[in-house]
Amino acid sequence: MNTNYNHNETTGFGKFDFVGKINLFGGLSALFVIVSILYLSIRGISYGIDFSGGTEVQIKFNEGTVTEDSIKQAVSSLNLIALHSQSLDKNEFILRFQTKQGATEKESNDILNQTVTQFREKITATFAAQNPEFRRIDSVGPQVGADLKKSGVLAVFYSLLVILIYVGLRFDYKYAPGAVICLFHDAIITLAIFVFVGKEVNIPIMAAILTLIGFSLNDTIVVFDRIRETEEEHSKKGTKFIINKAINDMLMRTLITSGTVFISSVSLWIFADGTVADIAFAICVGIIFGTYSSIYVAAPTIMIMEKFKAKNSQIKQPATT
Repeated sequence: MNTNYNHNETTGFGKFDFVGKINLFGGLSALFVIVSILYLSIRGISYGIDFSGGTEVQIKFNEGTVTEDSIKQAVSSLNLIALHSQSLDKNEFILRFQTKQGATEKESNDILNQTVTQFREKITATFAAQNPEFRRIDSVGPQVGADLKKSGVLAVFYSLLVILIYVGLRFDYKYAPGAVICLFHDAIITLAIFVFVGKEVNIPIMAAILTLIGFSLNDTIVVFDRIRETEEEHSKKGTKFIINKAINDMLMRTLITSGTVFISSVSLWIFADGTVADIAFAICVGIIFGTYSSIYVAAPTIMIMEKFKAKNSQIKQPATT
């Protein structure tokens, strides 16, 4: 079987030997994943109130000028835990804080409600001249936050499991591991970068990661479809040729699709703010690594599974006398 890649036999966007660089980019991918896991293990994930519990208050002051320091000073007597402030615009802020936990869930909720009431009274009394407007007050209890965190992790796990089964049934078992490895690669690196830039992980961001998994899977499925079609047309050619030709044929489609979504997400990231900007940032990062992994992670894994299948066939083949 001829496994050499002939540049004169491929069509599509270009004539690139993707398979010839598998060792280089495969090593980089493994390094990215290992570093991401180690970083998340050491640094930890900064959870929003959705997962950690607490209160988030959005306030706009309609008169005068107010600073973050003056707001913190006004509520300092409440002894709020992990008080964090973020400036959205001139005289508009988001404040996050946690409260003490009681012996029971009911007691914790009572403490939370009392603290929120005192917080509003302090801000209203201190900044009466600035006419404060409470635009949003969201509170999540510690137990609810823990349940949401568990549900989010399970959602990602079950998504990968169903994808593994789906790809295995639609194509062949040699395709399924590549798809799941590719999605795990995209999700863990995106999450690590998101935490590295100091952003919080909450339910909208978890939804963005699940969206990335779906987007990356779609790109991977398209490449797999092309590989299977090329395999039928060039069954006598080697796996390297088949994968290279399939990726080259789909390269223009991949770049146009990913590029369109990337440009839209960059626009949202630049011009939006708050949660929308965070989601757009996560999607921007995910698209870059998702496109990369469809070429250098998912497809080349087929070659590894082919070798594994060949070794199993040799082991199971009975000895001849």
